Amino acid sequence: MAGDTKNTQFSIIQDDPWLTPYQEEITSRYNAVQKHLSSILNEYKSLLNYANRHQELGLHWDKKKNGWIYREWCPNAAKLALVGDFNQWNGESHPLEKDGNGIWEIFISGDNIKHLSKIKVRITSPNQTRDRLPAYIRTTQQNTETYDFSGLIWNPANKFRWTDKKFDINDLRQLTIYECHPGMATEKEGVGTFREFADDILPRIKLLGYNCIQMMSVMEHPYYGSFGYHVSNFFAPSSRYGTPDDLKYLVNKAHKAGIAIIMDMVHSHAVKNIAEGLNDFDGSGHQYFHEGDRGYHTGWDSKLFDYAKPEVERFLLSNLRYWLEEFHFDGFRFDGVTSMLYHHHGDHISFDHYDKYFKEGVDKDAVRYLQLANLLIQEVKPGAISIAEDMSGMPGICRKVEDGGIGFDYRLGMGIPDFWIKLLKHSRDEDWDMHEIWSVLANRRQHEKTVSYAESHDQALVGDKSLAFWLMDKEMYWHMQKDDDHIVIERGIGLHKMIRLITASMGGEAYLNFIGNEFGHPEWVDFPREGNDWSYKYARRQWQLVDNPDLKYQYLNEFDKAMIHCLSENEVMSANMAQQLNMDETNKVIVFERNNLIFVFNFSGSNSVVDYAFIVPQAGKYKVILNSDSLDFGGHGRIDEEMDYFTAEKEGQHQLRVYSTTRTALVLKRISD
Repeated sequence: MAGDTKNTQFSIIQDDPWLTPYQEEITSRYNAVQKHLSSILNEYKSLLNYANRHQELGLHWDKKKNGWIYREWCPNAAKLALVGDFNQWNGESHPLEKDGNGIWEIFISGDNIKHLSKIKVRITSPNQTRDRLPAYIRTTQQNTETYDFSGLIWNPANKFRWTDKKFDINDLRQLTIYECHPGMATEKEGVGTFREFADDILPRIKLLGYNCIQMMSVMEHPYYGSFGYHVSNFFAPSSRYGTPDDLKYLVNKAHKAGIAIIMDMVHSHAVKNIAEGLNDFDGSGHQYFHEGDRGYHTGWDSKLFDYAKPEVERFLLSNLRYWLEEFHFDGFRFDGVTSMLYHHHGDHISFDHYDKYFKEGVDKDAVRYLQLANLLIQEVKPGAISIAEDMSGMPGICRKVEDGGIGFDYRLGMGIPDFWIKLLKHSRDEDWDMHEIWSVLANRRQHEKTVSYAESHDQALVGDKSLAFWLMDKEMYWHMQKDDDHIVIERGIGLHKMIRLITASMGGEAYLNFIGNEFGHPEWVDFPREGNDWSYKYARRQWQLVDNPDLKYQYLNEFDKAMIHCLSENEVMSANMAQQLNMDETNKVIVFERNNLIFVFNFSGSNSVVDYAFIVPQAGKYKVILNSDSLDFGGHGRIDEEMDYFTAEKEGQHQLRVYSTTRTALVLKRISD
């Protein structure tokens, strides 16, 4: 990174002149991270060394000394002791010694601490003594009767052997992301495992054509129903899905199939639990988190990190490096970025003025952390993916740090699924506004890549409905047989295909689907809880629905597969944004071009138009390469897919004519001049 930037205008300002009044703020945040990075390099020689705390703290086997070294940052504690089944949980036999930096240490000679030994650290603060899980613990185990977690030593004699060297994330031209949760991925009414996912679900994803998995709920969390977002142990894969080697098996197998795998990274907050998590770890009340009210998120009932503290920053940065190196993950989807960026966490805030991005309530420490995090990710694994879950739309969040940005590769297009649900809930089909649909899907910042999606896990959580359920509701229970013609199901299947295709083809530079939604998985997602008698009935995926040849779920699944392959083979999402060709409110038609493909969407429920005419950029012969009205996709087969479409000259432009049928999407490709 270059020296201080005082008068240079960053490229994000050059691209958006409305940012000119905020050059001082953009320059200030750039200079802040640069100054901090210079300090890190001066003391630690590299950012990688700074983000190596997981190799310095925690419990590690020292081959040279033939023993275990355990270190813990616990500055306010009066006494620490390592306890476990290796010493019969004796708090006096293995005390740690403290240095001047708040680091406690003990060396334990020999191999009394073995593979699968249970351990905790007994921390005595000025006010109390508690048994805690070490902050850098890498494996946990939950007692099935008491639900208490213990730290678990994972040091098998036979180390996992990776066979994924040929996989390179940089080979992926564009991202088609399959969002999933390992626990709810199986058919059974119970918790699925990493190995079940690898063996049973990965082949489905590969067949559909998705090239990236986004996995939720990887890090350990005490409450299953939190969807993995109340993390307790940041360096431990959740034991409810299997062992660390089981997770490596999954990642390795995904890479062997040519599929990247990224994980939800929750650095925006942490579970408030004291027994399992980091809360009040050293007895001060604010070791890892902000003190008082600032350290508590009322909406999430969780603790908020203090990003200004060096040890907290090193903990979180080391966490990123650990998952990239130890488990070969290909990047992260950062959860709750809006909450991190602003002191008000985005609660009840309308981001309707640039002042709110740069002058009002910005958490500069969090901004600096996110900039460092993105720099580190690329240093550890060049080409790795970072996605921001940010609903504020902060300018520059997906621009490089040197360009004046935060450094993410993508942001989630969170307004898109909300728009579709709002449209389905409050508007009749005949009242849909084609210009509004276009505006929502095209609304993103120049040079900032967006992950578009019609629905994610958020839209399917209990209390809401999946897209399919909004479209077809209870009729899905009775009328999904292929020989059962039903007007509600017919409409639902037609619009389900169209909504997903138009979202994927023009809404962003990557596309995301939540597990099962590709075939219209019915109902909502509801994890076991007291309110449903701890049932897993709605915390699973019913694959028998799509595997049944007599049910219409196969139509949606086959269309999704054809859609993903079409968009991938033609590199649609990595191309420039869609170019509008025709907008027709009367017939509810949208026509656009992206990467030399012509997309024709007829959202009307009544108007099929013969010889529907529109202008295209290039003359020549065109063929239909995707037709949502195909019989294979549950359509009516009204389009002759063998037909050639030739342009005609009209007033110096190239006109194309097609049969535009109701609730149909067509994709045409120019095959010759």
